[in-house]
Amino acid sequence: MASGEVAGKVAIVTGGGRGIGRSIALALADEGAAVVVVDIGVALDGSGGDPGPAEEVTSMIKAKGGKAIASTLSIAEAKNAEAIVEAALGAFGRVDILINNAGIVRDRMFHKMSHLDWLDVIQINLNGAFNMARAVASHFREQNSGAMVHMTSTSGLIGNFGQANYMASKLGLHGLSRGIGLDMQRYNVRSNCIAPFAWSRMTSSIPTETEAEKARVARIQQMTPDKTAPLAVFLASDKANGISGQIFCVRNNEIFLFNQPRPIRALHRGEGWTPATIADQLPGAFKPSLVPLERSGDVFAWDPV
Repeated sequence: MASGEVAGKVAIVTGGGRGIGRSIALALADEGAAVVVVDIGVALDGSGGDPGPAEEVTSMIKAKGGKAIASTLSIAEAKNAEAIVEAALGAFGRVDILINNAGIVRDRMFHKMSHLDWLDVIQINLNGAFNMARAVASHFREQNSGAMVHMTSTSGLIGNFGQANYMASKLGLHGLSRGIGLDMQRYNVRSNCIAPFAWSRMTSSIPTETEAEKARVARIQQMTPDKTAPLAVFLASDKANGISGQIFCVRNNEIFLFNQPRPIRALHRGEGWTPATIADQLPGAFKPSLVPLERSGDVFAWDPV
């Protein structure tokens, strides 16, 4: 493991004990990185805790001759994020890569969603990602290099039923990533997002009540977590220099680049607007360009390649 696309680098992978995070942690190690596997081993909804997943992945990396340590600290607390980074520095002397992958779901239709459902998902998926990014940022700045990869979701970028909290957190990750990319470009720090299609605990809550939903889940089950790892490793490597602030998507053997919000239509009225004049002109002018209320399955309606 002395050679590879990220040889000699040190990576922190949150949620690295299971699913996509596990695959990325193992792939980074295979490509020469020392890895801090961060996972508190909670259930899908954030309850419970188990050190086993982080320790298992760490043992797998070491068994193959790689370098790894495990952490079961919760990224929901800023002090824990700092401690995770300090552990990486203590064990390996530096930190070069952050993979913000940890997340939970609390699916509820919006009119049934509790404040706790909202707060807990935001706290882990978005605030936790900020905590980790902020903890590594100073070190990246000092060494004039670093790469962050944040796992967003087509649920946030496009939409899904019963996931307003999850959607907000995952779309928020794009804003966080873009802000980091803008602010830290001068220090050669890159920040990108990946929206992965993969069958894991995170997608196992997708409804399967209708035939269309069952067919959609069957398609997703073909897409294993390891399919996302190569792109994550590439974005973490020096070969991705110049690529920052972007949103990528992995779906089986497909890689997509997402567009980002830009003006697509405009109306101008020299004398200004009233509610009545807006009602007269806006619906007809903008209707062809309005984004429909779709879910990711509606947009990615063809079978994965």
